[in-house]
Amino acid sequence: MQWTLVIPLKPLARAKSRLADTADDGVRPGLALAFAQDTVAAAVACPAVSDVAVVTDDELAGRELAALGARIVPDSPGSGLNAALAHGAAVVRTMRPGAAVAALNADLPALRPAELSRVLAAASQFPRAFLADAAALGTTLLAAAGDRELRPAFGVDSRSRHRASGAVELALTGVDSVRQDVDTAADLRAALTLGVGPHTAAASAGLLIPGP
Repeated sequence: MQWTLVIPLKPLARAKSRLADTADDGVRPGLALAFAQDTVAAAVACPAVSDVAVVTDDELAGRELAALGARIVPDSPGSGLNAALAHGAAVVRTMRPGAAVAALNADLPALRPAELSRVLAAASQFPRAFLADAAALGTTLLAAAGDRELRPAFGVDSRSRHRASGAVELALTGVDSVRQDVDTAADLRAALTLGVGPHTAAASAGLLIPGP
């Protein structure tokens, strides 16, 4: 099965506010862009992925991610993460009816194409499926077969909400790069330990990351 990934990205100036203890207002936009660049580059390189659609209204991010091979979908709803994902999935299926669609976080800077392939292969066995994040509270990927609506419920406690919606939780090991999103300094430290892509490596060089 070939997948289209829908990746939402808020305006860079408002992204990653929880990293304020690690990166100041002048640094965080570039860091958020770097996360998205490494995420998109790995997604485009994944053999199971036929197309990557990034939903964003940020002009700089749109240019940079399009250069990596992503299709840019304007966030016309402008109503938050889940509305952006539903809109992106609808746009994809208008162009490719019956496409298998998966929502993927934009902040997976350690993402490995081979691990993403494993997750998508497992998701293809179910009408809807999701992968919990490293903290086991959120979600990094939500997949829907071509005959099913995506029904995204990202945000606080999205793992519980996606499970309650009927999506199957994927019980996979060895896919840490697909689980490790970055919201906090501890998340960034964990991603760096896994090994991030070149954009994040450059953007995070010299940062003093607080922690134990």
